[in-house]
Amino acid sequence: MLLHIARYLLAVLIALGAATSSLCAQDMAAAETAQLVQDQRQALQTLTTTLDGLEKDIAAHDDDDAYLVHLRLELHNASAASLQSALAFKPRLAEINARLERLGAPPADDQPPEEETIKEERQSLATEKTEINAVIAIAQNLSLRSNKLIEQIAVIRRDLFRSMLTRRYPLAEMFNGKVVSEAVSEFEKFSGAVSSWATFAYKFKFNAMVAATIMALVAALVLMLGGRRLVGGLYRADPAIDEPPYLTRLSVAFWSTLLPTAALTVFFAATWFFFNSNQVLRGDIGLYLRSAMLMILGVFLVHRLATAALAPTLPQWRLVPVESSPARWMVRLATAMAIAVALNNFLSQVADQMSSPLSLTVTRSFVASLIVGVILILIGMVKPFRGAGGNWRPWPAWLRYSLFAIGGLTIAAALLGYIGFAIFVSLQVVMTGTILVTAYIGFLCAGAIGAEGGLGGSWLGRWMMDRGHADESSMDQIGLGVSVLLNILILLIFLPLTLFMWGFQPGDIQAWAQKLATGFSIGSVTISLLGILSGVLVFGIGYFLTRWFQGWLDGSVMARGKVDAGVRNSIRLAVGYAGIALAALVGISAAGIDLSSLALVAGALSLGIGFGLQNVVSNFVSGLILLAERPFKVGDWIVAGDVSGTVRKISVRATEIETFQRQTVILPNSSLINGAVGNWTHRNKLGRAEIRVGVAYGGDARRAQEILLEIARAHPMVLRNPEPFVQFVNFGPAALEFEIRFFLADITSSGGVQNDIRFAIIDAFNREGIEIPSTPRAEYKPPGLEPWPHDDDKTEAEFAQRERLKAEKEEKARKGRRKSGRPDPA
Repeated sequence: MLLHIARYLLAVLIALGAATSSLCAQDMAAAETAQLVQDQRQALQTLTTTLDGLEKDIAAHDDDDAYLVHLRLELHNASAASLQSALAFKPRLAEINARLERLGAPPADDQPPEEETIKEERQSLATEKTEINAVIAIAQNLSLRSNKLIEQIAVIRRDLFRSMLTRRYPLAEMFNGKVVSEAVSEFEKFSGAVSSWATFAYKFKFNAMVAATIMALVAALVLMLGGRRLVGGLYRADPAIDEPPYLTRLSVAFWSTLLPTAALTVFFAATWFFFNSNQVLRGDIGLYLRSAMLMILGVFLVHRLATAALAPTLPQWRLVPVESSPARWMVRLATAMAIAVALNNFLSQVADQMSSPLSLTVTRSFVASLIVGVILILIGMVKPFRGAGGNWRPWPAWLRYSLFAIGGLTIAAALLGYIGFAIFVSLQVVMTGTILVTAYIGFLCAGAIGAEGGLGGSWLGRWMMDRGHADESSMDQIGLGVSVLLNILILLIFLPLTLFMWGFQPGDIQAWAQKLATGFSIGSVTISLLGILSGVLVFGIGYFLTRWFQGWLDGSVMARGKVDAGVRNSIRLAVGYAGIALAALVGISAAGIDLSSLALVAGALSLGIGFGLQNVVSNFVSGLILLAERPFKVGDWIVAGDVSGTVRKISVRATEIETFQRQTVILPNSSLINGAVGNWTHRNKLGRAEIRVGVAYGGDARRAQEILLEIARAHPMVLRNPEPFVQFVNFGPAALEFEIRFFLADITSSGGVQNDIRFAIIDAFNREGIEIPSTPRAEYKPPGLEPWPHDDDKTEAEFAQRERLKAEKEEKARKGRRKSGRPDPA
């Protein structure tokens, strides 16, 4: 009785302890939730204040495109922060929902009331959930507000761009007598500002300027010399080469444009950085210097590209098959067009800084647009080709008329007062055209490198092959990889540059990059570039680890353990398939793809497999069975139907067999599973070989059997146990048929053994006078019963000849028996 009471009290204490610990845990979770709610409320309040300020900034800077892009980035960050605040409650909400589900619904009115502790716990959880949902609602509202402001900025930017292109300026009001005087006045202000700065810099910052210029020049020279050393002969055209390959011409044009332009860019950027760091520049001079650098850089790029593509002085290096004189004119016209557009942009920056009159801006843009339009028409009028009869031919019709149309549109827009549209078209023709032509040359160069024999035919490929670093096949694979990398690099460099020319800001690119990295939704599927790259990286690591483990297991473990080659192959394949499958699953999970969402796709795929891929699946399953059961292994000699040979490889779809004629036969695994397969070396290489021998009728059959048995026993590779045996198998139509049966330790060497025994049989039968018939007999007649010839059968002379041959054969056999010491037969 006391024992039962003690057990009861112990159970009560345990229950009370469990309840107390549960309540303590709930209290701790509630306290943590309360703190989290308070922290997120404060964060959201700060975020609300930030959004209020951003909304005011949008209204105050609705005419500044670059600043609007900056505000859009801030709004993206605010939206992400609000969503992050909402996601902070996700783990606790999951716990609350799971606990409420375990507690169940409250009892109905007609049911017994529940315990007070359960009721209090349910109310506490419901209150906590309500507080969390309130904070989440605030975060969602802030995210929606941020997105609306982002859409508002997009509308404002579209309106600004449209206003810039469609605004019409009355030229009669702009071009008046004050334009010249205003231009002179603005030039004096500009020259005075530059002169005063130059005086100040010479007196107080001369040493700093010299040092900064030298350091910038060193940085540019390092890039230039290092790049030239890296690309070697692909930088400068060699006049001594009469017919350079197309890939070499493309490479020279691309690198001779890119390297000097990059070096000049580094020089300008380093100069600006060092000048600014040493406080050499002031606000207006810094703007002027940066604008001048961009102007020079643009003109230099256009001139280098035109010179590299047209090669006025080296016709054999020319990418476009035009004559030398038109090539020189086109280089000059392209450079002049670039100078007009770049100078207009530089003066535009100066005018904005100096708050110049609008009439000067309109006049300057009008003149620049007219120059670009005229130059485009002149380029279209050039006749660059010479026909067979010496007549000059113009550009193709589509290119010529396109140049006329763009040039005429630019001139017409300027004359009608649409200066913004005209200068925009002029800028795109020069800058976007230059970028696209450079990128196109780069793509052509990448394609030529990736073509079959492309990299191997270059100087770098020949150098690598001459030194034994790679063969022709390897060079093709390397060239394909280099081509892909070049295409990606060109796309990453020139696509943002093209977007910048069309009015996009760096903030736009940054916002798109953030969107790709964090993910975007298509329906219910969220795609994240960062997640995809992570998944690919994880799969790549898993793949290479699997290959390393396969090599280590095969070469270090199984090889030292003297494991059979077939077993090693099966284990290596099984480990490889398992490792790749595991790496694929982990990679898919790392990419953020929910495998459960692929259930519908998997069902549809299963249906498709059932109808269209049943043979493939059958071969796949058969391959797994072959690897598991191992009815044959790599190195076995098998016979499958009409195919006989050595197994070289077993994969999940097919088995590779090499015949004795060195022909490779690929057999589907299902045919090996469903059909009969003979394996000469299944458990070991012990096997029996046979040789059939014919002995002429009338010969000594028993002596022939003895000779055959002696020859078989005498061969060193024939096993003594089981011992060889000679079987008299048949009375054939042409001979008495014998069969030698012997066992070999390695049946794969049966061909050589059979060859040796056959030669030994010929030698022994010649010594013994035993004949091996070569033609079939029509009918066997015992000796002494040969009929006399009739008139319609054989002549007497033929019969005598046959009897003489028969006597000579018997005499030869008798001499052989005497030589061997055997008695004549009775």
